[in-house]
Amino acid sequence: MKRNFVILICVSLPFSLFAKSEIDSLLKVLDKAVDNYQIYSNQKEDQLTKLKDLLKYTTSDTQQYQICGKLYNEYSSYKSDSALVYARKKLLIAERINNTRNLIDARLNLASIMVVTGMYKEAMDMLATVNISQYPDLKAYYFHIYRTLYGFMADYAVSTQVKKQYEKITDAYRDSLLVFNPPSSSTHVMVKSDQLIINKKYDESLKLLLKYFPSIKNNAHDKAIIAYSIALAYNGKKNRGLEKWWLTISAINDIESATKEYISLRNLAFLLYEDGDVNRAYNYMKRSLDDALFCNARLRTYEISRMMPIIDKAYQHQTESRQRLMMITTLIVSTLSILLMIAIFFVYRQMKKLAHARKNLSEANEQLNGLNDELSSTNIQLKDTNETLQEANLIKEEYIGRYMDQCSAYIDKLDDYRRLLNKTATARKIDDLLHTLKSKQFIEDELKEFYTNFDSTFLQLFPTFVEEFTALLVDTEETQLKQGELLNTELRIFALIRLGITDSVKISHFLRYSLSTIYNYRTKLRNKAACPRDQFENNVLRIGTNTK
Repeated sequence: MKRNFVILICVSLPFSLFAKSEIDSLLKVLDKAVDNYQIYSNQKEDQLTKLKDLLKYTTSDTQQYQICGKLYNEYSSYKSDSALVYARKKLLIAERINNTRNLIDARLNLASIMVVTGMYKEAMDMLATVNISQYPDLKAYYFHIYRTLYGFMADYAVSTQVKKQYEKITDAYRDSLLVFNPPSSSTHVMVKSDQLIINKKYDESLKLLLKYFPSIKNNAHDKAIIAYSIALAYNGKKNRGLEKWWLTISAINDIESATKEYISLRNLAFLLYEDGDVNRAYNYMKRSLDDALFCNARLRTYEISRMMPIIDKAYQHQTESRQRLMMITTLIVSTLSILLMIAIFFVYRQMKKLAHARKNLSEANEQLNGLNDELSSTNIQLKDTNETLQEANLIKEEYIGRYMDQCSAYIDKLDDYRRLLNKTATARKIDDLLHTLKSKQFIEDELKEFYTNFDSTFLQLFPTFVEEFTALLVDTEETQLKQGELLNTELRIFALIRLGITDSVKISHFLRYSLSTIYNYRTKLRNKAACPRDQFENNVLRIGTNTK
């Protein structure tokens, strides 16, 4: 309803008064139609499904012939591949019926869709099989196909001489069409206006078209074609505003009639691109390309593919410019926000300092009263700290000495290992070299020696550790040592805890056990503690204190 109202205005008002705002309003109608293209396609698919179902359950050749004809008509400007399929089915049925007129009609359908799909040679061969003289009522259709065929061939001719030759043939078939179509028919109006536009008689063409356009009822496809012809006439008159207006009307009718083989939206996109409306141009061109690919209209796809990169490049450039602007704006806003937050922070800090100073004044007397108690407590803490520091110094001295000896020994061992590998490699004993590299024996021996050194050093520092630790447990099974062992895994875990390493991650890394294994060992021994579980590890930290 809204569209019809807009079209009525465009026909009744003087075209020279159309302002940019009115074109923008009409473009918004087109935007909505483009966004809702799937709705119109679904409606088209519903109609096609009904016809296919009807064809499936029809056994009469005559009825199948008629339904295939309807399916061909519906698909011809919607999906050329399917139109080609039903044109061939229609021809097969016509051959079964063996009716000459039906055969000619079916061949003309097939030739027509071949032209759309770019099969010019095949279309020409098919038309050569048609004897049109017996059926005058089909001559208009016959001439229309030839005019379209030679028109396309002229558009895409390589040489100028061939192009002129094809244009001359196209003009001849155009004249024939004017003879065989009644003056009141839409085909006559379309062909006549086309002829006038080609001859640059734009005013005469507009007079004919603008008079005919309001008479078109319930045929969006015809409206789209006539509106496109009007746009061509205004293009010839260099009236860009009205050209855009009528291209928009044509495109709206194309989209709403689910036509996929069209020109208007593509041409409108290029005009909008030239006017700087890159976003719309990109969306319209992309919609045109998608529809052309869906329809398999090869010529339309080729035409769009030549223009699409230009618009796409401009669209990408505009997008990048907007992103840069957005980034700069975001940076400015972020900077201002940070400055505001800093200002708020300083104000808040000053207020907090003021409040804190007031609170300090009120608490000063109470703090002075508690100083004596704190001093006595501090003396006790200092005594404990001194003892802890003495112990830490002893541990550090012992382990640093051991660390230096161990590092020196490891360097010698690594050099010996390097010499062994070098000797093996020099002798080209690759298998022995790979065996040596893959073997874990070297690592296992070194770990065993490393843990033995750790155990002996630790027991030098805390000679009563095993006895005191065992005394902390109810069940002493976990602390039973095997022959030759100084410490087992459980004792080694709590030896590390005694040294101040309480993090299970570090313990698991040191002992090369999984984190869950370390956690389980610690939990199991806490559960066997003679004291409360939460005090067990604190008691471990006090082992050896009395002896020192």
